[in-house]
Amino acid sequence: MCLTTDGASNMTLCSTMMEIRQSHCIAQALNLVVKKSMKLTPGLEEVRTKARGIATHFRTSIVARERLLCLQKQMGAPCAKLIQEVETRWNSTLDMLQRLYKQREPVGAALAYLQTDISPLTSNQYASIGQCIALLAPLKEATVELSAEKHVSGSKIIPMVKMLRHTIAAKQRQLTDDTARILGKHLLGLMHEKLGNYELAGQHALATLLDPRFKTMGFCNPTNQQNAIKKLIAETATVIRQQSPAPSHDETPSTSEDAPSVSDSSGLWDLLDTQVFEKRTVRSVSADATVETTRYLAEPNIPRSEDPLKYWVKHKHVYPHLFVLSRNLLCIPASSVPCEHVFSKAGEIVSTKRKRLNPNTVEKIVFLNKNQ
Repeated sequence: MCLTTDGASNMTLCSTMMEIRQSHCIAQALNLVVKKSMKLTPGLEEVRTKARGIATHFRTSIVARERLLCLQKQMGAPCAKLIQEVETRWNSTLDMLQRLYKQREPVGAALAYLQTDISPLTSNQYASIGQCIALLAPLKEATVELSAEKHVSGSKIIPMVKMLRHTIAAKQRQLTDDTARILGKHLLGLMHEKLGNYELAGQHALATLLDPRFKTMGFCNPTNQQNAIKKLIAETATVIRQQSPAPSHDETPSTSEDAPSVSDSSGLWDLLDTQVFEKRTVRSVSADATVETTRYLAEPNIPRSEDPLKYWVKHKHVYPHLFVLSRNLLCIPASSVPCEHVFSKAGEIVSTKRKRLNPNTVEKIVFLNKNQ
């Protein structure tokens, strides 16, 4: 069992008291990386302040909104409202900047026509926004994919972090704007600082190895990869021991037939025989676990578009002990977003006017709303 939560101390204490493994929500971790990186980028803070002012003006003024709509139609631009940044909503800054960047021509024309005190963004600032969007877009895509609730997501964390670092580093080398370069530098630094520990977390590393789409290819650090393989072999050996029947007294190797019968009756060699038997058993279990794990890892990876759960159903008799581990580890969600959606839905249902609803009725209504 594993509890996927945010990094709050009360949730950590809860998992400790309940003696349940804890997994930190990767979506929240990515959001914190983005927010801190943007705050550490001075030029971007000025752009965000201006963008918020423009979005607020067009969302609150009917005259400005109608003028923008008219200019959008005249210029052949999509008729879309500007998006306002919300502190508590993930990726809302990116959404605001993307919408403003796409609508920069009609927005600029509308501001010039309206002659307001709103300070428009300059051409250099729009160029900076365009390059910052290129850096932030992969992080939003990763957040959305890792927040899925109908597909395996926990095993994607380590490969996704690796791909994010690779993608942002590649994009940063092509940047020409100083603000975007600073943002890219902070993103890479904070990802290394905040997300590097996921390779060290036992359940995430094992889940990545047990996902036939990734296996060992998802790790950034070769040392962490080798440690994860050793851990997987040890866990497989534990499963083998748990599934093996306990040896009876009759199975313990007896002494040689040529030995005097008095030795057998007195139990002179019992301790040594038991120790030899246990050592042989341990070696056999460890060898079986190593062989099964090595065979599995040596197989070619399946395409990323395929379902790893279907793979394990098909291969449960080929790798029976790894199959047991895969059932326990691939079900761990990467984020707590699905649970938060359920709580938000429950908050909408149990309103002031409906506070006397029976708990069983609330549970059924939430289930129906969530699965409609």
